[in-house]
Amino acid sequence: MSYFVAGKYKLPLGRRAYVMGILNVTPDSFSDGGRYFNETAAVRHCLEMRGQGADIIDIGAQSTGPASREISPEEELERLMPVLEGVRGKLDIPVSVDTYYPEVAEQALSMGADIINDVGGAFNEHTAALCGEWGAGYIVMHNDGGAAVVTEYPEGIIKAVQSFFDGVLSQCDKLGFDRKNLCLDPGIGFGKSHEDNLRLLRFMDRLDTHGAALLAAASRKRVIGRATGEERPDKRDAGTVAAHAAAILGGADIIRAHDVPSALQGARMASALRNTEF
Repeated sequence: MSYFVAGKYKLPLGRRAYVMGILNVTPDSFSDGGRYFNETAAVRHCLEMRGQGADIIDIGAQSTGPASREISPEEELERLMPVLEGVRGKLDIPVSVDTYYPEVAEQALSMGADIINDVGGAFNEHTAALCGEWGAGYIVMHNDGGAAVVTEYPEGIIKAVQSFFDGVLSQCDKLGFDRKNLCLDPGIGFGKSHEDNLRLLRFMDRLDTHGAALLAAASRKRVIGRATGEERPDKRDAGTVAAHAAAILGGADIIRAHDVPSALQGARMASALRNTEF
């Protein structure tokens, strides 16, 4: 049995897919328009998602959408720390912090975060060392160019992402970072064309994480809007369920979603289909 280890939490892999509920503590989120930028609303939503069945809460204080503004580590911490303080001791599931700044990761871990979700597009040795010190989970995402860029992959997106995964795993081994604490994310929507995103969702089973956990994060993204014709991100939850179901059937262990109830129902159904012998 393989596990994803995040602090004191140990999540068995293969039995079912886990739902990571998204909390954006930003004024410019593409999906909720700053709805949870207020500290009180943010903490309330964390607890609400836990009540709805979320397995992990992922808190992000910097928007990574195509039109987002990069903020400093200091501003990110200013947004993040009150929310971490507000949920401290109130959740019985792993808390993930979405950041690519090692200094933010360090502060978040000291405040009780169990996972660092790094969307920077590279294995950061400093962040990995911090996660190793705290026994935290480390999510590393393929991101070649950001959300506003479409990168060309001469050998195809599957080979490009697999090569990235292999490189991360090699770095983990050199650093002595335990693969049980590692989760790999193919980076839907980051540096990829519409067709690349569809191909990743359709052929998730062609990605080999060599025992590390696999995350799929397509919630409300442009790939769903383009495929369904739905312009409003907050109306794309049905499409999100379909995209994540395909990813789970392909082996995804965790899905990252804005709407927890629909994500949970979809994950349970897709997990049942994946794990039943017919």
